[in-house]
Amino acid sequence: MTYLAKIGELSLKGLNIRTFERLLLRNIRRYVAGRAVTASVHAGRLIVSGEAPDEAAIVYTLSHVLGITGWAPACVCEKTAAALCTAVYAAAERARHDGAQTFKVEARRADKHFPLTSYEICCQTAAPICDSGLLTVDVHHPDAVIHVEVRDSCYVYTEQHVGCRGLPVGSSGRGLLLLSGGIDSPVAGYRMMRRGMHVDCIYFHAYPYTSAEAQHKVESLAETLAGYGLDVNLAIVPFTDVQLCIKKKSPPEWTTLMLRACMMRCARLLAQELRADCLITGESLGQVASQTIENMAVTEHFAQFPLLRPLVGLDKEEITATARTIGTYETSILPYEDCCVLFSPKHPVLHASVAEAEKIYATCAPDDLIAAAYAARETKRYTVETILHSL
Repeated sequence: MTYLAKIGELSLKGLNIRTFERLLLRNIRRYVAGRAVTASVHAGRLIVSGEAPDEAAIVYTLSHVLGITGWAPACVCEKTAAALCTAVYAAAERARHDGAQTFKVEARRADKHFPLTSYEICCQTAAPICDSGLLTVDVHHPDAVIHVEVRDSCYVYTEQHVGCRGLPVGSSGRGLLLLSGGIDSPVAGYRMMRRGMHVDCIYFHAYPYTSAEAQHKVESLAETLAGYGLDVNLAIVPFTDVQLCIKKKSPPEWTTLMLRACMMRCARLLAQELRADCLITGESLGQVASQTIENMAVTEHFAQFPLLRPLVGLDKEEITATARTIGTYETSILPYEDCCVLFSPKHPVLHASVAEAEKIYATCAPDDLIAAAYAARETKRYTVETILHSL
C-alpha cells in the first residue's frame, strides 16, 4: 500500500527546504521504527509505502506527524495512458460502490515528459467511465473526485484526509509547557509543536487538595501530546506547601496571581536545566480574571524568561474545537480539578501592578519552598514509540 501526502508549508522554505524535509523524514521514521515502511520526498510530495500489517501505524503516523497538509491512500501504476485508464476506472468502480453517481477527474502532471497534458489525461481516463455508464460527469459538484498525479510513477486516489500542517518537530527549538488538566494548555502545547517546537511539560500537584485522578488526567494529556511531539517529558512538582504559604500570607484577592508567579519561578528553574528557549502557557486574553492584560504582565514579569502564549487571541470555542481535533478534549473535561481552581478567590484582583505584586511576593517569601518543591519533582517520559507499540 502507498500513501501520498502534501508537504505544504515546507515547500516555501527556499534554500532551506532540504533541511525541513530531512527533519520530516526523520520524524516519520520514528513513528514507524521497526516496521517495513519506507518514506521519501519528491517534488513537494511525501510518499509512504508499507505492507498491510502496518496500515494502522501508517495511518496514525500521517494523522499525527507535523509538517504535512493532507494525505491519501493511492493506487500506483505505470506511466502509460493505458495503465492510467485502468487505475482510474477501478477508482470509479470503488466510488460507485460507495454510492457515488457523478465524478470528475483532476490531473497534475509533475513529469512534463509524460506524453499527455493534464487536460488530455482527464479526457482520456474519464472516457471509458462515461462510455460504460458507470458514472456521469459533473465538473462542478461531483460525488467523487478522482485525482491523478504523474510523477516518478502515476498515483490515483479519491479518499483525502486533512493533515496537521505546520513544521516538523525539532525545527524551532525547545519549549516548556505549563500543563494543567484544563482544555487550554494542551492546545497551547500542540500549537507550538505545530510550529516545529519540541515541547516538554511541567505540572504542579497539590495533594491532597488535588486528587491522584487529577494527576492521571494530566499524564494522559501528556501522552496524547507525545503522539504529535514524538516525546514529552512531564515534570510533576509537589506544590502543596507553596500553595498553603500563598493562602496564608497573601491577600485573598491576590492568591491566584501569586500562585502563578510561584509557578513561573519554578518553571523557569526547569526550563534553564532543560536548556529550553521559552515557557508556554494556555492563557487567552480576558478569558478569566488572571488573564487580564495587567495580570498577564505580572505573570510575565515573574517568569523572567521568554513566555509564549499561542492562544492569546483565541476564544474558548476556537480552543475547544482544536482540543476535540487533537483528542485532548474528553480527557480535559473529566471532573478532577487542578490546584488553580481549588484555591481561586471569590473576588480576584483584575488590574494588578508589577510593583504591588513584588511587595506581596516578598511578604510571602516562597522561594525556599519553591526550591524544595522543584527538588522533589518526579519526571515521566512519554514517547510515540510506546504509543505505536500497541498498533
